[in-house]
Amino acid sequence: MLEFGAHMSIAGGCDQALIKAAALGMTSCQIFTKNASQWAAKPLDPAMIERWNEQRAITGINHLVAHDSYLINIASPAEENREKSRLALAHELERCDQLDVPYLVSHPGAHMGDGVEIGIERVGESINRIFAEQPEGRSVLLLETTAGQGSTLGRTFEEIAGMIDLVENKERVGVCFDTCHVFVAGYDLRDADSYAQTMNAFGDIIGFDKLKVLHLNDAKQGLGSKVDRHTHIGEGELGLSSFEFLIADKRLNGLTAVLETPKGDNDEEDARNMATLRSIAERVGAPA
Repeated sequence: MLEFGAHMSIAGGCDQALIKAAALGMTSCQIFTKNASQWAAKPLDPAMIERWNEQRAITGINHLVAHDSYLINIASPAEENREKSRLALAHELERCDQLDVPYLVSHPGAHMGDGVEIGIERVGESINRIFAEQPEGRSVLLLETTAGQGSTLGRTFEEIAGMIDLVENKERVGVCFDTCHVFVAGYDLRDADSYAQTMNAFGDIIGFDKLKVLHLNDAKQGLGSKVDRHTHIGEGELGLSSFEFLIADKRLNGLTAVLETPKGDNDEEDARNMATLRSIAERVGAPA
């Protein structure tokens, strides 16, 4: 069975995310380790790290993932911004190591008009430099499938595979599969044949050994729209059927699967979406 959770706020400290996740019966959790809309970040407080570790033990939530800053673009044609992004991504990986978070999800970036091939080369070069400078780093960098808007990279499985091919230390790179992004980028998941075709393509082009985390989001816009707008499970264009296929898929058993859907007041919408996921799992007889 998938390890269901959600992206949780770190207001008051990262440990608070675990407390809120546990209250909703989650077995996984995604966080930002810093403000995602700012470059700068205060060092992690050792007292907070201790509380974080205590809550991991108390809650038993160990299927953990962080998401990096939205400002980072290691494919940027501007050398100054690309270097700033590279250093910021390296710092995010260091923070994950401090918290013992095994995965960091990152949007691959945008080529800004220079072309996909050049953009992919920049991504590979930046990642290789980071890993070379962090030989003892433990957190695995997960390239996220993207919606395909503008010049963003990662809209096709081939683009993701091209980036991974360039990374020298392949043990430290993997993939985060976002259901909304994949769908609006043009991959259908809504019926058995389409689901099989999409997931078989993923397996052939990237490989399920690289798939570490799922983002479970329904899509407000249609197939191939390239519009990145998340909505509640079963209430968007993907519908319940897409999530039924995913949850029943034995190849995905045991993966961390987190919601990035609208949260509502006091995380009430998370509770509703979690109930939907659990209901689907029970209905389809998800693998234990």
